[in-house]
Amino acid sequence: MSPRAGRFLSLPPAVLLLGLLLSFPISAQQPFVTDDADVTPRHHFHFEFSNQFDVLQRANFPNLKQNTADSELDFGLFHGLEVGIEIPWLIIINDRTGGLKTARGIGDSNLSLKYNFLMEKDHSRRPAMSIAFNYELPTGDRKRQLGSGLADFYMNGVVQKSLTTKTKLRLNGGILFSGNETTGVIGIKTRGTVFTSAGSLVRQFTPKLDLGVEIAGAVTKNFDLGKGQLQGMVGGNYALRNNVTFDFGLVSGKYAASPRVGLQLGISVDW
Repeated sequence: MSPRAGRFLSLPPAVLLLGLLLSFPISAQQPFVTDDADVTPRHHFHFEFSNQFDVLQRANFPNLKQNTADSELDFGLFHGLEVGIEIPWLIIINDRTGGLKTARGIGDSNLSLKYNFLMEKDHSRRPAMSIAFNYELPTGDRKRQLGSGLADFYMNGVVQKSLTTKTKLRLNGGILFSGNETTGVIGIKTRGTVFTSAGSLVRQFTPKLDLGVEIAGAVTKNFDLGKGQLQGMVGGNYALRNNVTFDFGLVSGKYAASPRVGLQLGISVDW
């Protein structure tokens, strides 16, 4: 659910070349945390790579910064149903006096299933709606803070509505039933039920450029704001080709579970 240190990691040349050769219309959700109701068309693939560099809250000391290079691959299994896998590569920079070395490695991997059970229709007030299920595997090294050591099960509901032909509103509401909500050192570390919500407003300004804003948050079942998450993002997408977008965003957060400030750059490809 997050992305983040030193230098930005680049996409392998083979993937960039593949993106230039393919031509299937794209509708990217990156860089926003807020999920969209759309799913990958049947028997097609959707690939996202993002790199987010974050300066952490002072409450996370001796952890200072985190970089997350995140790769996600989705496949349209049936009409309206997609499956996906997401694997983050983390770099956590720590204060040298705190006794922790810089950690590098794979974080916790995520398996997902999303079903778009209601599509939006022209001249109708009815929004598009989807539901997603995520199962996160504890593949990251807990001793180096790369993983939580827990298996997470998360459910998220998505509502999406076109306010105009060029403006879309998306709202999410989710529940983490087990595990915890961290990616590396970012996220709510409390084990157990966590409630999440997010909303984004995105407008197409030119045929190639979409810009939007978002706010997202999470709280434990005890509604302890000190352990909660609240962050906002300004970002968008620029179409390099019909099936390839360059994704970018600036994020700023409050409370220990959110980054203080961060920059995300990425690419999305459909084929």
